[in-house]
Amino acid sequence: MQITAGSLTRALFGVGILAFLARPEWFEPVLRLLVEQNMPVIYLQGNLLSLLLQHLALVLAATMVAAILAISAAIFVTRPVGSDFLPISRSIVSIGQTFPPVAVLALCVPVLGFGNGPTLVALILYGLLPIFENALTALRTIDPAVLDAARGSGMSEPQKLMRVELPLAMPLIISGIRLSAVISVATATIGSTVAAKTLGEVIVAGLQSYNYAFILQGGVLVAALALLIHDTLMIVEYRVQRLRRPLSE
Repeated sequence: MQITAGSLTRALFGVGILAFLARPEWFEPVLRLLVEQNMPVIYLQGNLLSLLLQHLALVLAATMVAAILAISAAIFVTRPVGSDFLPISRSIVSIGQTFPPVAVLALCVPVLGFGNGPTLVALILYGLLPIFENALTALRTIDPAVLDAARGSGMSEPQKLMRVELPLAMPLIISGIRLSAVISVATATIGSTVAAKTLGEVIVAGLQSYNYAFILQGGVLVAALALLIHDTLMIVEYRVQRLRRPLSE
């Protein structure tokens, strides 16, 4: 297997992140250059690994819910019974892109209180559009000859959907899920402003105290998490694409 410069760089970056999470004190001499004398260098108000895992759990939960809602909506509007609802469906899934996440948080806090709840709602709303549009495009661009062959073989509409349409559409759907998840990783950081346990807590603490070491720690961990999710879903997308080929032939 050929090792590219990009993959080697990402591997070294990943090793550095794991080393920092395991032994953050090793990086203290470098981070010390970013702060004034007597300021803390390593964020110790919360465990960084725990914050990263909670950040990841929040993103995965939001992405899963957004995927279920968006894919279901795309399936519905590509059926004859639901085609008239396409414009309103597009308007609904675009809400998250219309209103900034901060506004959604402000509206949700009085109802859901502080914590993960408002952040989860904001991430779900923000993640709907990429998945919906990709699923819609994938389902609408399937070769009609393939669908006719499925009908000719005696498949019912549900069977055709599950055995033919969704498998063929899955690579593009996963691409939308990947985009949604990466966006959610970045967006979740603002959840710390309403007491959600995310890596944004480290960044906010750095901004409040003018501690650039904290800001760098939080930012690098968020970037690492985004790369991890992106690359993992790229691998899944590639493998699904390979499995898809026999169906389309």
